[in-house]
Amino acid sequence: MKNFSHNVDVLTQGLKYSISGLMNLANQTAEPQSGAYFVNFNQDCTSLAVGSKAGYKLFSLNSVDQLEKIFENDAEDICIVERLFSSSLMAVVNLSSPRKLKVCHFRKGTEICNYSYSNTILAVKLNRARLVVCLEESLYIHNIRDMKVLHTIRDTPPNVAGLCILSINSDNCYLAYPGSNTIGEVQIFDAINLQAKTMIPAHDSPLAALAFSPNGTKVATASEKGTVIRVFQVHDGTKLFEFRRGVKRCVSISSLAFSMDSMFLCCSSNTETVHIFKLEELKEPPRQAPEEAQSWMGYLTKAVSASANYLPSQVTDVFNQGRAFASVHLPFQGLKNVCAITTIQKVLRLLVANADGYLYVYNLDPNEGGDCTLLKQHRLDGKQDEVDCASSTGDPTVSTTPAIPIVQNQESEKYHEMIAATESPPKSDGTFRLDDDTEFPPVTQRTD
Repeated sequence: MKNFSHNVDVLTQGLKYSISGLMNLANQTAEPQSGAYFVNFNQDCTSLAVGSKAGYKLFSLNSVDQLEKIFENDAEDICIVERLFSSSLMAVVNLSSPRKLKVCHFRKGTEICNYSYSNTILAVKLNRARLVVCLEESLYIHNIRDMKVLHTIRDTPPNVAGLCILSINSDNCYLAYPGSNTIGEVQIFDAINLQAKTMIPAHDSPLAALAFSPNGTKVATASEKGTVIRVFQVHDGTKLFEFRRGVKRCVSISSLAFSMDSMFLCCSSNTETVHIFKLEELKEPPRQAPEEAQSWMGYLTKAVSASANYLPSQVTDVFNQGRAFASVHLPFQGLKNVCAITTIQKVLRLLVANADGYLYVYNLDPNEGGDCTLLKQHRLDGKQDEVDCASSTGDPTVSTTPAIPIVQNQESEKYHEMIAATESPPKSDGTFRLDDDTEFPPVTQRTD
């Protein structure tokens, strides 16, 4: 009987893996969605990059009521597009050449260099010091000044999602990527000194999302279970915060993002809810008044506190986990999306861009939190949006005015000042400058 049971288990496992393999094969051979977009915010959330089969676009995010188009290229089929802050430097990967990275100056329409890799490029990350290219089992670290390969991290655990992040702070220039594909280990790598820094055991399940704080001192993590978000100190791996996103087990985290002041952390998934957590130390609970201590509520509080000594650690952990400070109910679910918290016109906003080509702008109350109000919904293909914001949220106070049409090829003086402030001075050693007055060196082609 034991042998029979064992054979049944083997047969069941084999059938499960066979079905899984067929489903993966079907997903690989199926045609991608015609309306699918690659969407991503730049490092300081001042612009949005949108890529598709029809090319790519850059939008300024300095206004809620309108999207200002900075640039448009309709000659390439794009699967990855990344902009370096507010400079003219762009890193793009085409659908037709997924192993080739092109680095361009989009204002001049010139190509600085291109690299070909041994496998499909899954992600590209940039800051003012480094450019990182992520393949399934390796990472290439380039010097942003001349695009030379400084270091290659080979034989990384299989990373089919291309999960990696690069701190936007050049002083704390850290790279993070999964240290395992079976458990949630985070490998922190010093991208300046080109050496491993620390390994953080963040979750029991494989990682699904990562995010650095803007100053590069904290890292947020989420696992494939998607129920708990943790924040760690980068230099020693100390756990600083733990938040409970929800109790659903079949949740796929799409995006984690800190606000620029590191006070808030937002998390989006394949559900219709975005959670915003506030990163503040919990204060000691207020002392109970004598009459409150005698009430049933006082008795219950004491009972819960006392039970922490003998309850399982998993139960007490749930009691200690922080809850969402604010939340957003999106008018969609099941779509890949990216979220960000930024200040627009001196007011804190939550932004969500999805693979269907929409940008949603929400108001976020930094003091009260709660449910965030949808302020504006923009279509990223330039067409007038026919969807009513009020009907999406059910809030009659939300304006029903459609999004203002995108301004074509106009840039504000403020945007020029921003570009001038972020672009580096000219060099005489062959490196390039990210402004519109300096000539670039000849295009280089390399294969790694």
